[in-house]
Amino acid sequence: MITGYSIEQVLPHAHPMILLNEFIEAGNEHALCRVQISPQSPFYNTALAGVPSYVGLEYMAQTIAAYAGANNLAEGGKVQIGFLLGCRKYVPSTTLFTLGADLTVRATQVVTDNSGLSVFDCQIYQQQQLLVDAKLNVFQPENHRSWLTE
Repeated sequence: MITGYSIEQVLPHAHPMILLNEFIEAGNEHALCRVQISPQSPFYNTALAGVPSYVGLEYMAQTIAAYAGANNLAEGGKVQIGFLLGCRKYVPSTTLFTLGADLTVRATQVVTDNSGLSVFDCQIYQQQQLLVDAKLNVFQPENHRSWLTE
């Protein structure tokens, strides 16, 4: 089990685009991260007193990025960029992550191939209650530098 990294260490993002609050753990096929909904949360809507649940798609994508980053760091590598290609069956049971909510985001790798394409089964929980379930398709190129523009 991989623990002990800050969210900033495992993501190829910088604030204010880091939407997660905490990296909890990663293993061979999964990662757990945490989001606490506050007025300082990116995409917080004061009129609604929360964050719209569609933002959960990015919480899941960043949890997948944290999974890849933590595993790369644990193997002596570096955090690299990846791409969210799409989502299948994004099923929220709520329209809003409410003020004060303490969310756990789980991403489990279901399929991966040598090209860098992967599918992850993802969930967002508040305590033991499932709020969102989805499958995300992602791509992490072997030579990530070739995908960057100058």
